[in-house]
Amino acid sequence: MTDPRSVLVVGGGASGNAVTILLRRAGLAVDLIEARPDWNATTGSGITLQGNALRVLRELGVWEQVGASGCAFGSLGVIAPDGTLLHVAEDIQTGGDDLPATLGMQRPRLQQILIDAVRASGATVRLGTTADILDQDADGVSVRFSDGTTGRYDLVIAADGLGSATRAAIGITAKPEPTGMAIWRTPAPRPAGVTRTDLAYGGPAYIAGYCPTSENTIYAYVVEGCRDRASIDPASYADEMRRLTQGYGGAWTEITRHITDPAKVNYTWFDRLLVEGSWHRGRVVLIGDAAHCCPPTLAQGAAMSLEDATVLAELLTSGRAWDDELFQAYYERRIPRVRTVVEASVQLGQWQLDGVRDADVPGLFGRTMTMLKERP
Repeated sequence: MTDPRSVLVVGGGASGNAVTILLRRAGLAVDLIEARPDWNATTGSGITLQGNALRVLRELGVWEQVGASGCAFGSLGVIAPDGTLLHVAEDIQTGGDDLPATLGMQRPRLQQILIDAVRASGATVRLGTTADILDQDADGVSVRFSDGTTGRYDLVIAADGLGSATRAAIGITAKPEPTGMAIWRTPAPRPAGVTRTDLAYGGPAYIAGYCPTSENTIYAYVVEGCRDRASIDPASYADEMRRLTQGYGGAWTEITRHITDPAKVNYTWFDRLLVEGSWHRGRVVLIGDAAHCCPPTLAQGAAMSLEDATVLAELLTSGRAWDDELFQAYYERRIPRVRTVVEASVQLGQWQLDGVRDADVPGLFGRTMTMLKERP
């Protein structure tokens, strides 16, 4: 078969939604399934999007809504734990000069914008549904779904995230590994004078930072060493995060007053994953966090997932046969760039864990971001 037309996308996060929009635009029949009945439309506090992520969102046709919903800025502040400003660095515009260097926005708002675009694309969407059995042959994949129905597809795109069941089902044994760090996150009202991300290194935690997500909101975060998640009562999440943030001054004084609702606080370990060799088995292809993930020290996780979507969609709609050669070309085009981001993101955290005081953080950050200005 040289012109396959039917695709199943497993997972409705950023990469799954993006590849669905792009393939539907090219006229392919796309079914998208998402395990969560709410399509993750209310999950998360905020997200930082670098220019190369915004470039893909523009390609998806949603930049106007994204730009109007978020807060754009072009610099990064480094502050002392007491809130004293130490340094301001200009961000590199990785998406080009016609897009902001960085944009913060509420994660649920970004997800809703992508959901609306998927719906408008004409894709078939089934929520609360998983792919339980994948049976491949030379021409495609037969799928049995969790509701007992079946389907037949020319290609399955696994966009089901870090804990991808599809990745395991096709025999890829790579699994995410903790890096030794964990992060507390919460949304909060935006203090007066907060116009960009400011990061404090040291103090009660490794990092304390915040990012404006709209005219009136931010998301705030603190990074510490991993603790046993089972030992932390979710009802104490606000108390635990507030205990850490009370050691920081400046805008943190106001932010800390608003950390009161444990249901709004999220605690997550930093993981790393990089599937090596290939990101496919037969006619099942990995994309996004199912293939790779990294700590958010460079704020590139969503960008790498969105770039996967645009590269894979470009290849699938190029007129080439959908075969091992094409799927391997997708991997080989993505792996150098993704590896650089994963390794740099992990290194930034490892330097802190090891207490390296003379680490070349600005150099590593600058080299990586300059590389990301090139199109994927």
